[in-house]
Amino acid sequence: MAEWTERAELLYTKEGLNNLINANVLIVGMGGVGSFAAEFLARAGVGKMTIVDGDVVDITNINRQLPALHSTIGQAKITIVGDRLMDINPELQLTRVEEFLSPERAFEIVIPEFDYVIDCIDSITPKLNLIMGAKRNRVKIISCMGAGGKMIASKVKVADISNTMNCFFSKTIRKRLKEVNINKLKVVFSSEIQDENSLKLTDGSNFKKSFYGTNSYMPGLFGLYAAETAIRYLLKRDK
Repeated sequence: MAEWTERAELLYTKEGLNNLINANVLIVGMGGVGSFAAEFLARAGVGKMTIVDGDVVDITNINRQLPALHSTIGQAKITIVGDRLMDINPELQLTRVEEFLSPERAFEIVIPEFDYVIDCIDSITPKLNLIMGAKRNRVKIISCMGAGGKMIASKVKVADISNTMNCFFSKTIRKRLKEVNINKLKVVFSSEIQDENSLKLTDGSNFKKSFYGTNSYMPGLFGLYAAETAIRYLLKRDK
C-alpha cells in the first residue's frame, strides 16, 4: 500500500482498501456537490474514476464549489478538479469527459464496468436518463437531490426516493421515474422546507429552468453523504 493510505488502511482494513483501489466509479457533475464527492473518493483510495462536466468556473460558483476561486474563473471545472484528484493520488486511473450530458448521452454513459455511479446532475431530463442507464445496467447509483434553498445541515440524509419530503426536485424525479417503472432509488436529500423566496428563473439553457440560492456548506454536505454511501458499499462489495 502507498504510504499516504496508511491511516485509511487502519480503518478500512487491507481487504477493504484493496476493494477501493480496484473500484471503478462514475461521477457526473463537478459543481458544488460532485467536486466534493470526487475529492472524498480520491482521498479514500478509489483507484479508477470517470468524471463528467462541461462547465467552466463562474464567479457565482465561488460561494460553494471546490474548483471555484478568483484565479480559476473561466477555466474548465473538469480540468481543475481532475488535476486536483491526480495531485491527491498520482496513481489514480482518471478519465475526464468534458461535456454537458445531453439526455441521450446521459442514458449511454453508464456501462456495466462501473461499480458505482454518483449522480450530481441538476437538470431533470439528463438526470432521469442517467438513473435509467444505471438501472438498466444494474450499476449501483446514488442520486443527489436539491441542495438549494436549504440551510439546516442536520436535515440532510440518505433514503429511498419514496421517503423524501419537502424537496420539489425529488417530487418531480419520483413522478417521472414512476412513469418508467422505477420505484427504488437511493438519494441524498434534505427534509427542510425550501426557501421559495430564493428561487430564480433562468433562460432554460443546459436543460435547467431555475435554481435556488445556495450556501457554502450544503452542496459539500450532499457530496459527503453521496461519497460516504459509495465508499461504504465498495468497502464490502465482495463480502
